Amino acid sequence: MGKYTIDNFLRENSERLSLKLLAGNKGLSNELVTPELNRPGLALSGFVNLFLYNRIQLIGNTEVLYANGLSTKKRLEAYEIICQFEIPCIVFTNGKYPPDEMIKSCNKNGIPLIISSLTTTQFTHLFSYYVEDIFAPSITVHGALVDVYGVGLLFTGRPGIGKSEVTLDLVERGHRLVADDIIHIIRKSRGIVVGTSNPMTRSLLEIRGVGIVDVEKMFGIRAIRMQKRIEVEVQLKDWDPDRPMDRTGLDEKISTILDVDISRVEVPIYPGKYVAVIVESIALDHLLKMQGFDVARDLATRQMEQIKEKQNRARK
Repeated sequence: MGKYTIDNFLRENSERLSLKLLAGNKGLSNELVTPELNRPGLALSGFVNLFLYNRIQLIGNTEVLYANGLSTKKRLEAYEIICQFEIPCIVFTNGKYPPDEMIKSCNKNGIPLIISSLTTTQFTHLFSYYVEDIFAPSITVHGALVDVYGVGLLFTGRPGIGKSEVTLDLVERGHRLVADDIIHIIRKSRGIVVGTSNPMTRSLLEIRGVGIVDVEKMFGIRAIRMQKRIEVEVQLKDWDPDRPMDRTGLDEKISTILDVDISRVEVPIYPGKYVAVIVESIALDHLLKMQGFDVARDLATRQMEQIKEKQNRARK
């Protein structure tokens, strides 16, 4: 993530968060370095040993009521205490208008002073939702991402192995393209990784020998989606008869993306192989596993039970 300033925050959220800048224009270049907010109640009382000044300071009804109960002199001192720190900005919620002492301090110290008509709870919720993507860990990978039966499948493999061709085949069968070639992946909260495309190439596929095709224009708006959670990596590999391949599904493979583990399936590729149907089976099998039904393990369990039964009969 590049530098994200309070000016960016205001321009992108003035309507969503009902924001209005009152003072501190000189501080619009202040950088927002964390997605966390801080309620400066203790700092207003004079205790600043643990003051988290590098966060947006959120002043709600509790802080306002406390400050209004102080004498004019004490209130001025309280605001001066927090404004001496390098604060990104201060936000008053609930439509509360800051006192003149706060406006003067913010102008003096170059701290943007903002009011929002939202309640403190509403502001906190919407702000957290907004900054989650901005501060989320991210990477860029080469591949293709398709929504197949609601399962996000990430196709990887060497250049030219057929990732885009398989993607086009799946779209023709009614599934949805998310991204081709360059995939931007971010890690959301709760260990979820989400992929999206570059806005410049959204809905475009590069088919070797054909060129660039526009999936949205060819198949309609239902053939694409903006982003999708990545749940399975489908790794396309060149067929090698000397390399052992998993034939039962008991050997579960895992890929790690941004410290999040997802299932991986390796699919050998050779001329004439119809991969799209296999990929659909991978997605459906994943859905079954999510419901607690594992075909391979169920078969292995039944085989073991049959072996034990035969052994018991033999002892008799």
